[in-house]
Amino acid sequence: MTIDQVALLPTYLAAGTAVLALIVDLVVPGRRGAVAGATALGMAGTIAAAVVVGIGFSSDTSPGHRDAFCVGPDQCSLVFDPAAAIVTGLFAALALGALALSVPLLRTGEVPAGEYCFLLACSLTGAVVLGGARDLITLIVALETLTLPLYLLVGLRRGSRTGSSAAVTFFVVSVVSTAVALLGAALVFTATGGVHFGDIARGQVTPAAEPLLKVGVVLLLTGLGFKVAAVPAHAWAPATYDGAPLPVAAYLSTASKLGGVVALLLVGVSAARPVLATAGLTLAVLAVLSMTVGNLVALRQRRMVRLLAWSSVAQAGYLLAPLGALLAAGGRSGEAVALLVAATIAYTFFYVVLEFSAFGALVAVRGADDGGEFADYRGLARRSPWIAAVLVIALTGLAGLPPGLAGLFAKVAVVRALLGGDAVWLAIVVALNAVVGLAYYVRVTATLFAPSPEMVKSRVTWPVAAAVGLAAVVAVLLGFAPEAVLRAAETFS
Repeated sequence: MTIDQVALLPTYLAAGTAVLALIVDLVVPGRRGAVAGATALGMAGTIAAAVVVGIGFSSDTSPGHRDAFCVGPDQCSLVFDPAAAIVTGLFAALALGALALSVPLLRTGEVPAGEYCFLLACSLTGAVVLGGARDLITLIVALETLTLPLYLLVGLRRGSRTGSSAAVTFFVVSVVSTAVALLGAALVFTATGGVHFGDIARGQVTPAAEPLLKVGVVLLLTGLGFKVAAVPAHAWAPATYDGAPLPVAAYLSTASKLGGVVALLLVGVSAARPVLATAGLTLAVLAVLSMTVGNLVALRQRRMVRLLAWSSVAQAGYLLAPLGALLAAGGRSGEAVALLVAATIAYTFFYVVLEFSAFGALVAVRGADDGGEFADYRGLARRSPWIAAVLVIALTGLAGLPPGLAGLFAKVAVVRALLGGDAVWLAIVVALNAVVGLAYYVRVTATLFAPSPEMVKSRVTWPVAAAVGLAAVVAVLLGFAPEAVLRAAETFS
């Protein structure tokens, strides 16, 4: 087995950041700023390492990427290439943004700074490995490493019963989903005799073993759907988002969703090529159920975070819709498949930026408090115009309306890909659900401009302002240059 230590450098830095947070907390107890600063430095170093290793260096035997834990040609458990570097950089940026949003929470002392930063960096470590995972074992271990610290982060706030209840809900649903995914992985291994994605894709499956492979793929994709809060593994999202501290909910709704999409792409497209139609049918069912259930339940919400949670369930459907069109593209060229995968990658990037902007605006308004009711945001456009502007861009973007042009182009890219992939029926479902979603997005946006007797301006700390402002700037720029994201997605699909 060959091990390239350079390929593991971003993982080492992410894990080292977790250890560094504990050491700083031990050396200078009570200095929450020092702990947060050391953690932020480590996360920034992880981004730099991802760029240097994934883009700046390549091995002599495999130009363009570096391998680790290889047992043969195209049998590597970890591959760090430009695509993995981009995924790692995005995960680290989300973790860094969540840390910035956590400053009000850390200042109040509601959570222990050392443990909080340690868990956040541990989650980042799993995310870094996930970006380069190339076998089922590494994939599932990385996903669990990404998720396990989040159970504790959700319930870490002192004296919060809602947080403890949310953490238990999150844990129980996660355990069931992981068990389903593991059963599916075991069936896939039994049918193909391999765990590396290349071996599974090239596996000579006998007619007797093909039904076993199909069942395994269905179970595996359904279990992985938990990470993107797709129906039927979606019940954890509303209670968990609403019970968690707002910065944790921001990270959970973006990083966990990104991790789930990466896993589904690796399994549903890279590994499951022998049964691509089965994978496509499974993802199409998950997409239709998720966007329909998410939108219909969101119509009845009155709490801001719960609305965003059910909205994220619906958004999971839009994310999975292009992959669901693999059912029709199964017998077509690899170029048609690449177009559908690119649409999912692009939509995921747009969604992550807009969702983080929305939660960042909530933190700017509410600080370390919970998300509150819709009525708590009445008159926000007069109290804090810049925060209201960010929230308007995020909400309209998620709805697919101007001025959130990034979200508009994201939905156009999905519908275009579905039409090009001969999945007209799925494009119609997406369009109808997008119209349903307008009702609650527009209602919340209108609340921001409603008159209110309360005119106390929100006091925002500079790390929160910087994180929210940067996310908003990126969202606006993406709205004016969406083709850059679409071209990059086509390159790495």
